[in-house]
Amino acid sequence: MTAMKRWILGAVLLAAGCKNAPTEDQCKQLLDHLVDLEFKRAGATSSDAVKAELAKQKQAVAEARMADFLDACVKRTARARVECALGAGDLEAVARCDETK
Repeated sequence: MTAMKRWILGAVLLAAGCKNAPTEDQCKQLLDHLVDLEFKRAGATSSDAVKAELAKQKQAVAEARMADFLDACVKRTARARVECALGAGDLEAVARCDETK
């Protein structure tokens, strides 16, 4: 499964109808967090030699999916799930946020 598909899957797992929706800023933070977790899972290092390149790659990934992600997040995701995912330390923990009630 590609990196893009994994974090999109994480976002889809979070999707649920809810009138207590997260803010757009929370959803932007979540997208950034999911991208960071995906790069971490892929073994990205934080040495000085690759920091700039990683930042460019993360930005490109986030920009490519920003509009669709924000729409799904704000309209169909519970605020509690977004907050849970923002506190998650890895993608497995993000997936577990969908199991909470």
